[in-house]
Amino acid sequence: MSAAAQGGEALLRLHAVSRHFGGLRVLQNVDLAIPRGGIFGLIGPNGAGKTTVFNLITGLLAPTAGRIEFDGRALAGVAPHRITRLGIARTFQNIRLFREMSLLDNVVVGRHAQLRYRSTDWLAGTPRFRSEERRARERARELLSWVRLDDKMGERADNLSYGEQRRLELARALATDPKLLLLDEPVAGMNSAEKTRLIDEVRRIAERGYTIFLIEHDMRFVMALCEDIAVLNFGRVIARGAPEAIRNDPQVIEAYLGRDDDAAAPHADESAR
Repeated sequence: MSAAAQGGEALLRLHAVSRHFGGLRVLQNVDLAIPRGGIFGLIGPNGAGKTTVFNLITGLLAPTAGRIEFDGRALAGVAPHRITRLGIARTFQNIRLFREMSLLDNVVVGRHAQLRYRSTDWLAGTPRFRSEERRARERARELLSWVRLDDKMGERADNLSYGEQRRLELARALATDPKLLLLDEPVAGMNSAEKTRLIDEVRRIAERGYTIFLIEHDMRFVMALCEDIAVLNFGRVIARGAPEAIRNDPQVIEAYLGRDDDAAAPHADESAR
């Protein structure tokens, strides 16, 4: 287990976080520490509360109880756009691109979260505006090359294949200069070749020093990428550890497959449903 998991330095911490919707307790006393650097995974059956965790981290929801800290700062009451500026970026289960815009412009839009000119600079076309926009486009080109889409940067986003659109969404998230990148079911809807390619992309991003926190149902993807995995079931963390330990944990087997004594653990080539 990572140092962060054992109480050392962590980039993100959830302390006894709960979230209730009326009488429905979606999350109950969740404690998580996400290490600075590397790739961390959160898995669990449908309805376990995984996406709610991401919604709490990004400020789309507020905890009913507990607290969330990012890079030593409490996130309580911080608006979603300010959380983005603090260094948390997210992709979503459903692709959210500007489909009639070019790939380059889609990534530049992501970069605008970090631009420092005022509306008056934009209206007047000041040197500050021109300089910031030039840097934004240079960075967008660099990020498109990272995800191997630089040869299509002038094309419309709706001309891309599904897997390419996922990679474009990844480049746009990186354009915000995140310290923490949240990937919400990044391979949903992909074929095997697209999944394999995205594994390579995510690994290369992590090697550049980004911290990645992902939730995913595809166990092959999770086991291939993540060094540290936590498992949610009915809103509670029931296990945490390295992939091999998670694969063989009796509570994890029961959560995914029920109480059948003959059931095998979820293997790396299976998808959790």
